[in-house]
Amino acid sequence: MSTSRNSRSPQINIAPQLAGPIFSQIVLGLWRLASWDLTVQERVQFLEQALELGIDTLDQADIYGDYRSEILLGEAFAAAPHVQAQFKIITKCGIRFPAALRPENEAHIYDTSARHIIASAENSLRQMRLEKIDLLLIHRPDPLLQADEVASAFEQLQRAGKVLHFGVSNFSPQQFELLNSRFPLLSNQVECSLLHPNPIHDGVFDQCQQHRISPLIWSALAGGRLLQASANPALYTHLKALSEQFDCAISSLCIAWLLRHPSHPLVLTGSGKIQSLREAVQATNIQLSRTQWFDCWRAATGAALP
Repeated sequence: MSTSRNSRSPQINIAPQLAGPIFSQIVLGLWRLASWDLTVQERVQFLEQALELGIDTLDQADIYGDYRSEILLGEAFAAAPHVQAQFKIITKCGIRFPAALRPENEAHIYDTSARHIIASAENSLRQMRLEKIDLLLIHRPDPLLQADEVASAFEQLQRAGKVLHFGVSNFSPQQFELLNSRFPLLSNQVECSLLHPNPIHDGVFDQCQQHRISPLIWSALAGGRLLQASANPALYTHLKALSEQFDCAISSLCIAWLLRHPSHPLVLTGSGKIQSLREAVQATNIQLSRTQWFDCWRAATGAALP
């Protein structure tokens, strides 16, 4: 059994009922961009390579890289406007902490005030040299979130054409539903993998199906632990054997397991290595049967189905 080696990431409308944006199913996450230590031209080249693989969607956050990641991306975009024009941008706000670039932040807190959301979005636009953000997410649940105030900020940004769509990240179904009752949300970005399948059980993916929106998945490889036999020997043995059947990398198989879910998820890959991007895109060509999917689940849990 083999899969094509000349694949490109498919395109997914993440919320067709809400005239949502069309993103690449594999999303390039730039959480670690500041640690990749790339020159401006190396950043441009990496982005061009991502585009060649059909990856035209980037995931950012204002705080990534101690508030440096958006600036680094903006430098690459300024050097290559033709590259910038081809990308869709997801970014996040709602967390504040002290950093060299944010000396005014006194403590690590969550801040979903309208003032902070609007200021953060406008700053992200400036730093990334953009005219608009395609999808803005509230980064984490804020115990002091005032739903009407957040909705008002979203409305202002959307009316001004600065942000096209909105969503959340790491929200429970109840937290999602509260804000969604005030303003239509298009996605919930959550952690999910064979070692952390919580969204499959806790209602997050069920809710996405209910609203016909696609979740965004981070840490699809469990921080790389799925590629280490020591993390779960039985699962690793099973994945290794199955990857040989499909003639693919184990990482591709792990991502394919996530993509098999009927909520039509999009998966972030946060590696600065082009080979990792190729393996992520390769996953979109792997079609696991229902039996193969449950075999992986059993191997991960070490338990039979009830």
